[in-house]
Amino acid sequence: MTMLETTSAQGAFHDASYFFPIRVYYEDTDFSGLVYHANYLRFIERARTEMLRGLDLHQGEIHTGDQTFFVVARMTLEFLRPAKMDDLLTVETRPVRVTAATLELDQIVRRDDETLFTARVLIAAVSNGKARRLPREIREKLSPAAAAPAS
Repeated sequence: MTMLETTSAQGAFHDASYFFPIRVYYEDTDFSGLVYHANYLRFIERARTEMLRGLDLHQGEIHTGDQTFFVVARMTLEFLRPAKMDDLLTVETRPVRVTAATLELDQIVRRDDETLFTARVLIAAVSNGKARRLPREIREKLSPAAAAPAS
């Protein structure tokens, strides 16, 4: 998927991945003009949230309805190349595995075809501080095979 195809502020699905555009602003950089390392976590969080919205899963409604929250249980990160101020990046989010109470995702930050950052993210569903099963309808929408809704 090219950058021109992901210019919507909400991003777009292609196959089983969700592509979300991020512009690097001055506030995202450190004194050297490169993206500060912690901001990659913000970028991938935004992409995960927009992917859920694209699947018609709104976290506010889920939290209010059955008091289920999604929390990051584990992340494996690789910082490969720096992004710079004014770069237009794309965050690809791809569901890898869905279990009864967790969702595993691969997230890749690219500038054009160059991979800058990768993350393997394990998300757990919790309620009242304890792990809980994801409702069946949520598991189905998040499964890798179902992650590309019809446009």
